[in-house]
Amino acid sequence: MATVVMLGKLADLAQAGTIALPLPLSKPLDWEGLKAALPPALAEALEDPRIRVAINGALLPNKTKLQAGAGDEIALLPPVSGG
Repeated sequence: MATVVMLGKLADLAQAGTIALPLPLSKPLDWEGLKAALPPALAEALEDPRIRVAINGALLPNKTKLQAGAGDEIALLPPVSGG
């Protein structure tokens, strides 16, 4: 099981701040597998190139290189604005 944490508009789309995902035992969860496991509206929002991903608190330089295993926390980080 991996935990997906959504922030901002992504949490609104998911209607939850976190989702627990069962993981296959044979291989780690990759970016395409993550998108396939999420609700369609959320998966579509992840196509935004500004969405960043962190795994266990470490920001990934390239979200398509995601490799998550059991017990990992995957954070989906939308772009933010402020001043």
